[in-house]
Amino acid sequence: MPDASPTKWHLAHTSWFFETFVLEGPPLDQSFEYLFNSYYEAVGPRHPRAARGLLTRPSLDDVRQYRQRIDERVLQQIERGVRDDLRARIVLGLHHEQQHQELILTDIKHLLGGHPAWPVYRKSPAPAAPARAGVPALEWISRPGGLAEIGAAVPGANGEPFAFDNESPRHQVFLRPYALASRLVTCGEYRAFMSDGGYRRPELWLSDGWAEISATRQHDVRPLYWRDDTLFTLDGGRPLIDAEPVVHVSYYEADAYARGAGARLPTEAEWEAAAATVPVGADDNLADSDAFHPRPVSARVGFSQLHGDAWEWTASAYLPYPGYRPAAGALGEYNGKFMSNQMVLRGGSCATPRDHIRSSYRNFFPAGTRWQFSGIRLARDA
Repeated sequence: MPDASPTKWHLAHTSWFFETFVLEGPPLDQSFEYLFNSYYEAVGPRHPRAARGLLTRPSLDDVRQYRQRIDERVLQQIERGVRDDLRARIVLGLHHEQQHQELILTDIKHLLGGHPAWPVYRKSPAPAAPARAGVPALEWISRPGGLAEIGAAVPGANGEPFAFDNESPRHQVFLRPYALASRLVTCGEYRAFMSDGGYRRPELWLSDGWAEISATRQHDVRPLYWRDDTLFTLDGGRPLIDAEPVVHVSYYEADAYARGAGARLPTEAEWEAAAATVPVGADDNLADSDAFHPRPVSARVGFSQLHGDAWEWTASAYLPYPGYRPAAGALGEYNGKFMSNQMVLRGGSCATPRDHIRSSYRNFFPAGTRWQFSGIRLARDA
């Protein structure tokens, strides 16, 4: 799959990032600049993304040795002392590696999910949800309109915590009064949408989405990894559980479901204004939970699942915030160059490290993407 990369490539690329942007001096292996550069045009040419799976060399052992040597050199440089600009690059490299930890899981899932036998990645130590788990009724939580502030302050300035450059600058937005769903849409609710002809009703679909499902109608369109009443997870195949959040749906599917429900998707500003009132909690289902799959919501008052379980599609295109300026040099290509033809997702997933997510975090993917743990939260006008 063109968007996925082998685990070996992720291990090498994240090491290459530190070697290229933190360490000073000649590279350990000149060929690695070509093989493990992801998209930094200013650094030089690179191996095509869709052909990364063909890189049989260097071996996994060679990549692990490369990682070890880069780690040792970075630690030595830290011990000698680093300038403020290098310290910022080291911190960026650590958060960049956390992004790839999540991508490793989703890329492995896509690889194994394409196998007809649905191989098991690992048996989860987390208890499985009961097959007939109930789910609290969806409630609408009203949010006031008016001026709101979203985004992150410039990281590092005046002790501000880390944030990616696409989260800045913090700025004001005007919101009309709205309501946000208390939880994510479940598999059972999505199955009802399918049974009601959701994939056969063109009035619910954006033109590009309708064209996409029309082209694949012979494959009986449905969320990725669904097969009749069974579901593929990193624990292998198992029966679908209606109480679990639906995941692996595209923006088109999320938008069509929202229309069918008489609602809409939230804008990213609406989502962040609500999420800023709910800190990331110890019971949120993120990668540290070791479940690697969304869990049914437990009964509670207020918002649930704002952080973890599933990345939530928003109605917002991925565009720069007012006053955004990419960094100078190759690192300016980290986020800014992708601000076109992508939609914003918020909240993190069951594969996102807990200390990596925050209410201002902006993820982004093309509208047809489904291999991430992407789900649906509804919104509506007040």
